[in-house]
Amino acid sequence: MAAGAIKKKSGGGRGRRRGRSQPMAEINVTPFVDVMLVLLIIFMVAAPLLTVGVPVELPKSAAGALPTETEEPLTVTITGDGSVQIQTTAVEREQLVTRLRGIAAERASDRVFLRADGAVPYAAVMEVMGALNAGGFSNIGLVTDIGGPALDGSATSGN
Repeated sequence: MAAGAIKKKSGGGRGRRRGRSQPMAEINVTPFVDVMLVLLIIFMVAAPLLTVGVPVELPKSAAGALPTETEEPLTVTITGDGSVQIQTTAVEREQLVTRLRGIAAERASDRVFLRADGAVPYAAVMEVMGALNAGGFSNIGLVTDIGGPALDGSATSGN
């Protein structure tokens, strides 16, 4: 970090000699440690704030059925043509957040199931998930069919 010069002491009484400057071989690590500790604290405080997105509870790979609740689960569906339905009622995308806020005010649970056609682009699914979050539903379950390919390459049977 900081390198300085140390003057060499003259060794004897033979007249006036100027001492030669030698580079200092020691490194002062105190400022380095101070800076690292400050950066560590800054990153420790800032790291939890960097998570951005919609909180989603995805099922485990060998998940069983979800536990039943007292009220009927809310289902939002994105069809293959991109239209959105709440339960069985079609809703315009511009009205989706307003309708979801009204539904969330009447419900005790914030759980919602999102069903999307496989042909729907990922961006459209994420837009609806953002609307669900803005509408007051943070517990989103993604619904899929059983019998898809497994990660090990084998196909599971979906009888």
